[in-house]
Amino acid sequence: MKEIAIRLNGEIRRVVVNPNETLLDVLRGKLGIKTPKEGCGRGDCGACTVLLDGKAVRSCLILAIETDGQSVVTLEGVGRKGPTALQKAFVKNNTFQCGFCAPGVILSASALLAGKPQPTEHEVREALAGNLCRCTGYEPIVETVLAVARKNGRKATIRRKRP
Repeated sequence: MKEIAIRLNGEIRRVVVNPNETLLDVLRGKLGIKTPKEGCGRGDCGACTVLLDGKAVRSCLILAIETDGQSVVTLEGVGRKGPTALQKAFVKNNTFQCGFCAPGVILSASALLAGKPQPTEHEVREALAGNLCRCTGYEPIVETVLAVARKNGRKATIRRKRP
């Protein structure tokens, strides 16, 4: 058993973990975070996706002890100050049906847009390739991410023109 400290959704959280506990198990079982879900337990489905120091990762594949001193963001932390433009667009477009994959998809898309605000369709599809969704057929998800990227691009252009 070892105590670790992580910055979870902006707040330092200390928790005692066993060496073999995954980050997913600690988030759900010890820290009360419910949006990352166990789907496959092998990193194939993306349901457990979180942001680890800004990078989308599968929390079922990472030992909690390895995250000591790092920043972890879950869906609970993404919209702490209100829904993001991406979250609003997903709701407005009624993108998800059952919602099981939604947290992982939103976090993967958020990481993509943070690093590449104007991705191509291929880049969006590649960034979301590790997130399985059985309901939507992926098209509404990809279209929504691209629409948000286009909208953000127009805003950036307008801001640059102002004195």
